Amino acid sequence: MTEKNAQGDTLTRSQARNKKSKEFALNNAIYIVFMILVLGITIQEPSFLAWRNLRNIMSMSATRIIIAMGIGGILITGGTDLSAGRQVGLAAVVASSLLQYQDYARRMYPGMSDLPIWLPIVIAIVVCGLIGLINGAIIAYLKVPPFIATLGTQVATYGITSIYFDRPPYGAQPIGGLRKDLTTLGSGYLGLDGTYSIPYIVLIALGIAAIVWLMHNKTRFGKNIYAIGGNSEAAKVSGVPVQKTLLIVYCFAGALYGLAGTLEAARTGGATNNYGNGYELDAIAACVVGGVSTSGGIGTVPGMVIGVLIFSIISYGLTFINMNPYWQQIIKGVIIVSAVALDARKYLTKR
Repeated sequence: MTEKNAQGDTLTRSQARNKKSKEFALNNAIYIVFMILVLGITIQEPSFLAWRNLRNIMSMSATRIIIAMGIGGILITGGTDLSAGRQVGLAAVVASSLLQYQDYARRMYPGMSDLPIWLPIVIAIVVCGLIGLINGAIIAYLKVPPFIATLGTQVATYGITSIYFDRPPYGAQPIGGLRKDLTTLGSGYLGLDGTYSIPYIVLIALGIAAIVWLMHNKTRFGKNIYAIGGNSEAAKVSGVPVQKTLLIVYCFAGALYGLAGTLEAARTGGATNNYGNGYELDAIAACVVGGVSTSGGIGTVPGMVIGVLIFSIISYGLTFINMNPYWQQIIKGVIIVSAVALDARKYLTKR
C-alpha cells in the first residue's frame, strides 16, 4: 500500500507512518519535554501533584495569563511589547497607593477618604491603556519598529513609576497596608474550605482568557489581527484597517497589564516600583512555547494559557525539589530557544 504526501510524492505505508511520527514529535516536542520534566519531579517528590501545590501554581500563573493575553495578541500581529512588565509595575503602585487602610502609618495619601474599590482599579487600567495607546500610535502611524517603540516606553514608564513611588514624606518605601477588599481578590478563594478551592484570581484570569478567545475567534476584529500578522500589506489591500487595529490591540493589551498589575499587588499584599520587572519576557516566552509564532499570524488562546502554565509548573516544580536557581534559569533558557527554533522549523516545513 502507498500514500502520497503534500508534494505529491508516493510513500509506502511505513514511510507515511514515520513521516507522521516525525511531524507529531516536531509539533509537540515542547509538550513532550514538559511531561518528562513533570514526571521526573513527581518521581522525586510524589507530593508535588497535591492539590495545594496545584492551587499555588494556578495562583502564581493567573496574572501571567492575563499579561500573556495582551502580549499574545500583539505577537500575532507580528509585533512585540517590551513595556508590559513596567506597565504592570505602574498599575500595582497606582492601585496600591489608592487602596490603603485609613489608619496605616505610611499611607501615601493620609487625608484621602476611602475610595470604592472599583475606582482605583479602573484608574490603573486606564493609565496603562493610555500607555498602550501611545505604543500603538507610535508603531502604527510613526512606523517605528515595535521593539524600539516599546523599549522607549518601557524606560519612560519605569521613570514615571519611580517618580510616583518616591513621594515624600516616606520616599521609596514599599507600599503596604492594603485594604482587605483588594487583597481578597488575590488571596481569597471560592469553595467551602481551603482544601479544595479555586482562588478568585484564577477565576478572573480564566474569565479574561475566555473573553480574549471570543474576541480572537468570533469577531471581525480578531480576524483582522491574524490577517495583519499573516501579511500586513495584503491585509491593507483587502480593506483591513491596519493602523486602527494595531492601535486597539496595543491599547487593549495595556488595559490587561493594568488589571494584571492590580491583581499582582492584591496577591502579594503590596507594591514597589520594581514590580513587573521582566514579566514581559516571561509572557513572550510563554506565548512562544504555547505555539504563538514569532513570525506573526499564528497563535491560540489555549496555547498561550498552556505556555504560561508550563513555565509556572517548571519554576515551581524545580524550586519544590530544591534545584539550584541558576540551573533553573539554564533550563528555562534552553526551553525558550528550543521553542523558537521549533517554531522556525515548522514555518520552513510549511513553506
